[in-house]
Amino acid sequence: MKFTLNWLKEYVDLDLPVDVVADKLTMLGLEVDNVTELYQELDSTKVAEIITVRPHPDADRLTLCDVTVGEETFQVVCGAPNVKPGLLVPIALPGITMPGGLKVKKAAIRGQESSGMLCSEKDLGISENHSGIMELPDTARAGQSLSEALSLRDTLIEVDLTPNRPDCTSVIGIAREVAGFTSQKLNQPVKNDLPHLTGEGVPFSVEILDPADCPRYAARLLKNVTIAPSPWWLRKRLLSVGLRPINNVVDITNLVMLEYGQPLHAFDFDRLAGGKIVVRRARAGEDIVTLDGEKRKLDQEMLLICDAEKPVAVAGVMGGENSEVVESSKNILLESACFNPISVRRTARQLNLGTEASYRFERGVDPELQPIAMERAVQLLVEIAGAEAVDNGYDCVAGSTERQTIKLRVSRNNDLLGMELDSMEITRLLESIELMVTQVDDDTLLVTPPGFRVDLEREVDLIEEVARLQGYNEIPTSMPVVPMSFPEQQPGLELRKKLAARLVSLGFYEAINYSFVDENHFDRLKLDDNDPIRNAVALLNPLSEDQKIMRTMILPSLLQNISRNTSRQNNDIRLFEIGKVFHPVADEPLPNENMRLAGVISGRRLPGSSLLHFETTAVDVYDCKGIVEGILQEVRISKAVSTVFRNEVNVVPRYIQPDSYIVFQTGDKTLGALGKIDPEVLKGFGIKQDVFFFDLDFDMLAESKPEPKLFRQLPKFPSVDRDIALVVPEAVASGELLSAIDNACEALVESVEIFDIYRGDSVGAGNKSVAVTLTYRSAGQTLDDNTVNKVHQRLIKMLEKDFQGKLREAV
Repeated sequence: MKFTLNWLKEYVDLDLPVDVVADKLTMLGLEVDNVTELYQELDSTKVAEIITVRPHPDADRLTLCDVTVGEETFQVVCGAPNVKPGLLVPIALPGITMPGGLKVKKAAIRGQESSGMLCSEKDLGISENHSGIMELPDTARAGQSLSEALSLRDTLIEVDLTPNRPDCTSVIGIAREVAGFTSQKLNQPVKNDLPHLTGEGVPFSVEILDPADCPRYAARLLKNVTIAPSPWWLRKRLLSVGLRPINNVVDITNLVMLEYGQPLHAFDFDRLAGGKIVVRRARAGEDIVTLDGEKRKLDQEMLLICDAEKPVAVAGVMGGENSEVVESSKNILLESACFNPISVRRTARQLNLGTEASYRFERGVDPELQPIAMERAVQLLVEIAGAEAVDNGYDCVAGSTERQTIKLRVSRNNDLLGMELDSMEITRLLESIELMVTQVDDDTLLVTPPGFRVDLEREVDLIEEVARLQGYNEIPTSMPVVPMSFPEQQPGLELRKKLAARLVSLGFYEAINYSFVDENHFDRLKLDDNDPIRNAVALLNPLSEDQKIMRTMILPSLLQNISRNTSRQNNDIRLFEIGKVFHPVADEPLPNENMRLAGVISGRRLPGSSLLHFETTAVDVYDCKGIVEGILQEVRISKAVSTVFRNEVNVVPRYIQPDSYIVFQTGDKTLGALGKIDPEVLKGFGIKQDVFFFDLDFDMLAESKPEPKLFRQLPKFPSVDRDIALVVPEAVASGELLSAIDNACEALVESVEIFDIYRGDSVGAGNKSVAVTLTYRSAGQTLDDNTVNKVHQRLIKMLEKDFQGKLREAV
């Protein structure tokens, strides 16, 4: 947004230096990008009066002009067509450097001396007009500085606006902010005594067919308009902010747009078919030639301004060439409207056409501003263009809404800003920018934002306004309180890191798979139709056909990972994943999310090892069991978890081989399981080698109370090792012998371990020999054979009794 300091002073009494104004605006959130002194280079250019004009003796297109500059008279050679005696013009005397870099010198042109240069507006850098020398108003005096004669001395200020401040796309909007921090009253050109426009008795009509995109449309007719160049003060105002003057009508609409932030458009009324304005969407196949001469195709989402036959403007963007105001125009229909920002933004992007009007409409204009801006433009057209305003007009309010009242709590304001402001001070600040404030009690204010503040919607928006107006630099600074304590750790996250590190140390790689999976996985796993695992959450908008449901188990994703690796000849695989599975809950909008730890192993037991020194032994279910036991030891719950081998048909999942299914339980809860994947299931996933898996409830691991860490000093006395080889029925699990010895709670037993299992003719069919080694040690003395033998014999008798076993005789 560009404006000048003198222009700003027309609306607010201001005697602050420009650098202070720029700093204040920046602190209010209106960042000043640039401050430029205008036309400083024209201070040396003078006003000259042409006394006589005569032809150049040696050039048909040149003239010799005698001019006076104060008390001095000079001869100047000029080629402009509009020179004449008595004309006041700018002159650059010898020694002056022009804005374009040209240095003026005394010279002989075709044999005639020229002591300077009579300047056009382009020579002076004022505009691009170079059709003739610039004609100055009669108020100028010969010898006077051009900057003084034309009141050119001014300061251009450029503000970088954020999209939420459309009210500041106008000079009056900026002046309102200045009036707020200077405690001045805003002087507006148009007061509240506006004509009431009913549409009765006027020779035109307005019809809005799309009120959602055009909530308000005002129009007035002005007759007998004289199209002519604008007066200097108006042209100067536009030139100072970079706009090119065109004619008095167009220049007035541009001036009011910059002044109020309300874009206007003038139609040649005599070129409007049927004297009718229709606001509607584009029809299929319609096009329009806009004012820039481009033919533009329109789609049916674009809002148009039309007459009885055709489109005459693209609403909020640019007018049409077929209704343009030209030199012969006499009757003008003036439009002041409010358009939907989204509609204008979409249309401008599709047409690749950005204009000053679309810039403002895209951000949102004040829905109450249209009649005010219209009245301002009508007054200027009557004054400058000699127009006769028709008494009535249209002001169609089709979709405007009432102002919203927002509750502002003083306590909330002070909590967020860290300040102690009372309700009176907050009221004063908000009212300084024309917000209506009503005090309910000491802590509650009801604030009604004006129409031009379309960005104020919530309480925090009002608190931001208080901060702006009070001054961001007034907000107290305090150092944050940093407690001198170790930050609280998330138990689940720490456990996840610990277990991931443990598995990586065992040669695993961590996999991260999508939670969206293929529903055909259930069929590949050979699950029964009524298996609860099939009850999955379906996605309403799946990314693809093979990601239609939320996973209920991690295993299928890991099997796909193995398939992908083995198809690329990477056959030694150890993968794990810690992630969520999702199970729908009846009558609940969200599923139950359970964190699981799952892993798969396949290939050689010692992958990457030398074939010369190590065998190519493949992994088996005991490797998988050892990995799970290592996890339980890491979590320190191995003693609380029991390992149970299950082979019942109704218990073992369909995708597991029945002779390999092991379940881990803690109390009456199932912690997880492991096993060997059924070869038919592997075939469905395209895998041709054995795969073993484990699946544990990570949430249960995290919630389990770890066993306490105990200190045990190094033993002072030696240990004694004894072996037991016990023949037991095949149905007895070998691990049950170890559990029985542990449960006997013999104080001298330090450890027990299975070292051999034998099946053969010597132990009889249906039996097996389980050999265990026991380590005995006393913390207080050296054990003798008699003491050890007593304990050892008790344990042998207990095992023989509980497991129908007998000691195996040596052969």
